[in-house]
Amino acid sequence: MAHIANGRDTGNCVSLLRVNSANSSQSNMLILQESLTDSTGSFVIYAPVDIVAMNVVLNGGDPDYVALLPSGFAILPDGNAIGNGENGGQVAGGGGGGGGGSLLTVAFQILVDSVPTAKLSLGSVATVNSLIACTVERIKASLSGEGAA
Repeated sequence: MAHIANGRDTGNCVSLLRVNSANSSQSNMLILQESLTDSTGSFVIYAPVDIVAMNVVLNGGDPDYVALLPSGFAILPDGNAIGNGENGGQVAGGGGGGGGGSLLTVAFQILVDSVPTAKLSLGSVATVNSLIACTVERIKASLSGEGAA
């Protein structure tokens, strides 16, 4: 729906995305997303937003009344990139591998129960574990050039 540059860096933007879902009950949701990619790393932060609440904000309403539960991920270099050593030879940090690696941090905020003192069910914990594993695998597949389903 919208893609707005955030600052001078073209790798930093805020987007408002429409959710296309086969489930018609989710058609009232948008995704508010900020992303940044530069030499220090990359991050994507996103939150589902009610379309009615977003329309109120876009028409000058108070954004404090929009409930946000942001989630996202950050990808940072692990510092083990190959560089030139003192004598012009190549130096690789860490093990015997070549080009270094990355550190992936994933965070989710999910409203499981509106009662703060409620205990999580085993099913809720299993669902969250599955969500994290699936997300990490999709990010990994995306970065390695594999087609993520």
